[in-house]
Amino acid sequence: MSRAINRRDFLKLGGLALGSLAFLPSFPRQPEHDQGRLGRVTIDQIDLRSEPSDEAPIVGNRFRDQLVHIYYEVTPADAPKFYNPLWYRVWGGYLHSAYLQIVELNVNQPLGDIPQSGQLCEVTVPYTTAYQYSQWEGWHPWRGTRLYYGTTHWATGIEEGPDGKAWYQVTSEISETEVYYVPAQHLRPIYAAELAPLSPEVPAEEKHIEVSISQQTLRAYEYDKEVFSARVSSGIPSRRTPSGDFPTATPSGEFRIYSKLPSKHMGSVTGNPDALGESGFSLPGVPWTSFFKFPGGYAFHGTYWHNNFGLQMSHGCVNMRNEDAKWLFRWTTPAFEDEIKDHSDWEKRGNGTRVSIA
Repeated sequence: MSRAINRRDFLKLGGLALGSLAFLPSFPRQPEHDQGRLGRVTIDQIDLRSEPSDEAPIVGNRFRDQLVHIYYEVTPADAPKFYNPLWYRVWGGYLHSAYLQIVELNVNQPLGDIPQSGQLCEVTVPYTTAYQYSQWEGWHPWRGTRLYYGTTHWATGIEEGPDGKAWYQVTSEISETEVYYVPAQHLRPIYAAELAPLSPEVPAEEKHIEVSISQQTLRAYEYDKEVFSARVSSGIPSRRTPSGDFPTATPSGEFRIYSKLPSKHMGSVTGNPDALGESGFSLPGVPWTSFFKFPGGYAFHGTYWHNNFGLQMSHGCVNMRNEDAKWLFRWTTPAFEDEIKDHSDWEKRGNGTRVSIA
């Protein structure tokens, strides 16, 4: 059950009197002009080069979650083979594309109410900070975790947030007892029409997926005719760890998609600051997940922490651009054809689309 907290209660319990903007992320403009696309730095630091080359002098740095304006793309003719050749021209030099997420900054009109079954939503700003509330601590950031552009989350209620405006209560996909709050204007509702199956007239057995590890590509077929292709990032091979973790190489063989969730928390649930140590990770709201091998939890899914598709990057899953993963999610079976009635319907299971990986 969600708990309504009015402004007076918040001021009394939290001991704070902050303006509305104090709780919303600020997205400072770079000194370059307001033009071109926006990119968000997804790792601790990337180097700004004088030319689009790893051999060029470093003329500066950009840091995690910093936003940059991208003027245009550059693909040097002499880029090394088996390398992502894409660079971006930004203020002061060039940034390699591998760890820049292309983002937008869009705000939304809050909903008047949330269905009892929950409302799937998508983050439409570069990042937003989730908060929790307790009578002892008042409002405080949820485990230090930001929610990033393109991630998906289940809104399960509407409350008055610490700024006196509408915030969505978000329930964790992992546990119904884990809730946090996000400014409603930062989340866009995703309705059933966006999840409608693609090519439903094609019999399920006439659809199949082929993934090439050597080429880092995915292709989808209907009646043996290719209808979709995308660059992907499969797992970086490593030995099985002493703790018994599953291999990080994407498995080869014949599989079936057996589980699909439009939103999934992957990795540690303790929050990013804890999980980033010792190569750990915490990824709330991974969008458009389609699991194909159990045990191990190997899946196709959207990716918001790198932009290096075509090279091996993952812990075993098949990373895809968010828009590509969404297409695959809608096209494959089991399908989200029925109305979502409660939290148990957030996952669809079945003997789904065939997958070949080699």
